[in-house]
Amino acid sequence: MEIEILTMVLCALATGVGAFPVLLIRRISHRQMDMILAFTAGIMVSASTYGLIPTSLKLTNLYVLTCGVLLGALLLNVLEYFIPHEDIDHKRTGNMLPRQSLMMVIAMTLHNIPEGLSVGASLASEVENLGLVVALSMGLQNAPEGFLVALFLVNQKVNKFFAVLLATFTGMIELLSSLLGFQLIHAALFLVPYGLAFAAGAMLFIVYKELIPETHGHGYERSATFSFLIGLLSMIGLVEWFR
Repeated sequence: MEIEILTMVLCALATGVGAFPVLLIRRISHRQMDMILAFTAGIMVSASTYGLIPTSLKLTNLYVLTCGVLLGALLLNVLEYFIPHEDIDHKRTGNMLPRQSLMMVIAMTLHNIPEGLSVGASLASEVENLGLVVALSMGLQNAPEGFLVALFLVNQKVNKFFAVLLATFTGMIELLSSLLGFQLIHAALFLVPYGLAFAAGAMLFIVYKELIPETHGHGYERSATFSFLIGLLSMIGLVEWFR
């Protein structure tokens, strides 16, 4: 149990770690950001299609997998419907109204809840190394996400230290949802296949809805594509290494 909690804590802290470089740099180019996000997308696609989905299928059937994947995607879709997602505009430079900045933080916080549930469910599944792989992939996704949130707030004239603190806070909410997901699945093991499929659906929704669109439209699609493939292969390599 201790190692699972430590894994969840480190995964959540990745958001704050990713936000920390905002204190040290002035700007980051579109190319660099697109490549980071595309690399992250590749990691998440690999973790979903190479780890979560096959494991769920081994434990149950296609019907359960379909329900779980769609539930994960639908939950994120509902959250974004009620709490509109604030897209990060790299070009915007003016001050932002406090209410809008608050909406940005709330949106990212709610966005982290199903991610945390996915990590907790995977760790509670007792499938060898699966929880570690999912936590690692989520952690690698959390780092650039924390950086983007902090960078967005700083660009809107928010104090750098406060921006990093807010970004870290959104990650701590993920820790609470991870603990909830862990306890839920641990208490009812029959939910494991649903939990794994749910995690896959949530991750794939994030990739297609958020990460891939963000990496296109700036003129660096080729760089982003190769970064995606490198991320995909890197996670497959990690999965094979842990087996």
